[in-house]
Order: sequence, then C-alpha cells, then structure tokens
Amino acid sequence: MTKVTIIGAGNVGATCANVLAFNKIVSTIVLVDIREGIAEGKAIDILQTAQTLGFETNIIGVTNDYEATCDSDVVVVTSGIPRKPGMTREELIGTNAVIVKDVVTRCLVHSPNTIFVIISNPMDTMTYLTLKCTGLKKNRIIGMGGILDSSRFKYFLKIALKANPSQIDGMVIGGHGDTTMIPLKRFATYNGIPVNKLLPSIILDKVVIDTMNGGATLTKLLGTSAWYAPGASAAYLVESIIKNYKRIIPSCVYLDGEYKQKDICIGVPSIIGRYGVESIIDIKLNVDETELFNNSSETVRNTNNILKNINVF
Repeated sequence: MTKVTIIGAGNVGATCANVLAFNKIVSTIVLVDIREGIAEGKAIDILQTAQTLGFETNIIGVTNDYEATCDSDVVVVTSGIPRKPGMTREELIGTNAVIVKDVVTRCLVHSPNTIFVIISNPMDTMTYLTLKCTGLKKNRIIGMGGILDSSRFKYFLKIALKANPSQIDGMVIGGHGDTTMIPLKRFATYNGIPVNKLLPSIILDKVVIDTMNGGATLTKLLGTSAWYAPGASAAYLVESIIKNYKRIIPSCVYLDGEYKQKDICIGVPSIIGRYGVESIIDIKLNVDETELFNNSSETVRNTNNILKNINVF
C-alpha cells in the first residue's frame, strides 16, 4: 500500500492527483487545502472518473486535517500565493516561507519518514527552506522545477524539428526561473542524434529563449499560471520515488560541493528512487555552461538570503 499527500488542491495539486490516480501509481491520495470544501470537492470530482477511466485509487479530500496524511510515503507541497500587484519580492517570499514551513512541519508530525516534493514558489528557495527548517537528510527533499522546464524545452525542440516527441531528449538545469534556467543545447538529442547537428544555431537559440519564456508565455495566454504540465511533472517525480524507477531527472537538490557549489538547492541531473535523491550526476559542464550555472547559483543564493534576513529559520 502506498500513500501520497498533496498539500494544496488548486489546479496544480488537483492535476497531480488526477495523473497519479489515472496511471494507478499509488493506492491512496490525500488532498489537503486550507479552503473549506475545495479538497473534498476535487477528490469527489476525480473519483467520479474512476469507472470511466478504470482506476481504483482511493482519494481523500480534507480541510486542514493533517491527521489524514498519516504515514504518507511522499508529500507534494504546492501551497503558497502568487505575487500580487504592489507586493515586493521579499513580501512574497516571506508569506510563502511561513506557509511552507508550517505545512511541512505539520506533515512531519504524522509522516516522519516521508519524502517531500516541493513545487511552491520561488521553488529553489522553498526547497532550501524545507531542508533548513526540518533538518531532514538532503535526499528526502526534492524541488520539481527541472522536470517542468525540461518538458518545455523538449516541446519547443519538437516544434523546431517537426519531430516525434517520444524520440526527443533534452535537459534543463539551474534555477527554476526565467533568467536562471539553463537549457542544455549540447546534450539535447533526436533519436540519439545531437540536435545541434540537425538545427541551425539561430533556430536552436530561439528554442532556448522560448523555453526560458515558457512559463511567462502561458501566464499571458491563460491569465494565470499553467497547471497541466506542472501537475504531470510532479506526478512523474512521485512515480520514480514510489516505484523505485531510479530515473535520471533534473531536480532541485541540495549541493554540498557538487558542481563546485555548496549550501544551495538548485537543479541538476539526479537519480530519483525509493529513497529520494539517490545520487547526483556530474555531466561535466563546459566553460560556457559552467559560467551560466555559476551565475544561476548566485541569483538563487541571493534569493535564499532573503530567508535569512527575515529570520524564518
């Protein structure tokens, strides 16, 4: 029997639950939300597709009832608020830090052995906060952003190549932000062939730019943040943990000397299995990629410093 808790029953959290149920990845899913009736309603709505879609996953929706999360194998945290007009970056981070710290602390009371998957924004900093405020081993805390950014990279490669998406591979590392992510052109392939041998540099550079603007583009089109791809990305990460798939996934993890960075959570390729982060893979960045990664790390570290300034841990 396997159990996953999702904190936050909004679009991303509910999509994650739906994908986990549809693909029969876990036995039980608990949706938790602070808003009365939201998690309960989302759970019922998803369950009413069970006969049509053919799954038997049990889904429970609760309002602020953390006892229902007891003995969760994985806890996915989507909690937080978007930045509002007139709100400073410090205010956003301060508000979301308090929320994330509260929910992970409450979850640990009932699931002391759980693995956390962090989606809340700013994701790299909230992953770092979770590590610092819980004192858990670094393998048990994973930020989701790299999977989502990589899926957007592969989407734009598909468009440029007019290709079969199942034969495209690509990876994005670095921070989960428009200016901090690093789509790795050199490692991207189409059926094993490097894409830089198939696409002119001007087109490949446009793919990189489109990837970096991917979230903002969707927000402009939708009037809100995306949810299908983020929710599915979280479910993909959870599946690798629950089923011990040991997938190589670009994930926000704690570095302690890897990639010559210390005391930071940032996206790098990692093997994800039953114990969370089982190892970090050094893909030997070249000089230009190393410079980009160091710049990304510095930006993330500056954001992390806001946590110290507001004394949240």
